[in-house]
Amino acid sequence: MSNQETFIPQPTADGSFTFFSEEFGELFHSHYGAYQESIHKFVVPTQLEIQAQKPVIRILDICYGLGYNTAAAIQTIWSINPDCHIEIIALEMNSAVPKAAITHQLFNHWNCENIDILDILIRIAENHYLEAKNVKANLLLGDARITIQQLLASGFQADAIFLDPFSPPQCPQLWTIEFMQLVSQCLSLTGRLATYSCAASVRTALLTSGLEIGSTPPVGRKAPGTIAIHPQAEETILPPLSTSELEHLQTRAAIPYRDFQLCDSAAVILERRKQEQQRSSLEPTSHWRKRWHRTHKHN
Repeated sequence: MSNQETFIPQPTADGSFTFFSEEFGELFHSHYGAYQESIHKFVVPTQLEIQAQKPVIRILDICYGLGYNTAAAIQTIWSINPDCHIEIIALEMNSAVPKAAITHQLFNHWNCENIDILDILIRIAENHYLEAKNVKANLLLGDARITIQQLLASGFQADAIFLDPFSPPQCPQLWTIEFMQLVSQCLSLTGRLATYSCAASVRTALLTSGLEIGSTPPVGRKAPGTIAIHPQAEETILPPLSTSELEHLQTRAAIPYRDFQLCDSAAVILERRKQEQQRSSLEPTSHWRKRWHRTHKHN
C-alpha cells in the first residue's frame, strides 16, 4: 500500500475548497472559508494593500500548502499596483499538495480574473521556480527548519511573512523558539509577520525572538490570530492584547516548544514541553480558563 496521501477537495463556507491532511489529522484551512482565511489572517494583517505602493514587495510563505496565501497576496497587490515587483520564497515539505490543488482546479472557484496568477501557481507547483514579468518565486522543498537556514544565509528580508503550519500540537517543530528566532531574522525591520495562531506558546516564542505582538480579528472562529513586528518598526501601532490574552501569557500554556538543535521529532518536542509544564510554578491554564469563562458569563 502506498504511503502517498490522497488529497480530496473539501468545500468550505465561502465556496473555496481545501484538503484534509491524513498525516496531521487536520484540514489545511478552516471550514469558515479557505479564501477568506488567506485574506483576513494573512494578507490584511500584513498590510499588503498599503505595501503595494512600493516598487518591490518580498514575501516569505512558510508552509505554502495549496498556494492560497501566495495567490491572495499577488491578487491583492496587483489589483492596486500592477507594476509592483513581487518576490516570493515559499517553504513546503510536500510537493504533492500544490500539485493537487492545480490538478483539482481549486483556483477556478476564486473568481480570479487575472489569468496570470493561475499560470504563476501552475509553474510554482510544477517547476518550484518562476521568473516572469514583475514576479519571481522559489518553492523550497524539505524540512522548513533546514530551508529557513538556507534562506537566512542568502540575506533574504521579507516585507511580509505568512506563518501557516499545522497546529502546534500536531506540528510543534515549526512553532519552537529556535525556529521562530530564525524566522524573525528573515523579517525586515519594517516587515510584518502574521499567523492564524493565538496559542500562548506561539506568542511566547515570538516575544522571546525579540518581536512585538498584537491580535488580529477572529475569522470563522472565536480565537484571534497574531501579528508581529520588530520593535524598531517606525510609527507602527499593533492592535493590543486583551487582559485575558495577557494573563494567558502568564500560565503554563505559555511555556514554549523547544528544539535546541532544530532536528527533534514532534514526539520529543511535545514530551519536553509536557515535562517542563509539569515542573512549572506558573498558574495552570485550566484556572485561567475557568476564571475568564465566569467573567464572560457574568457580562
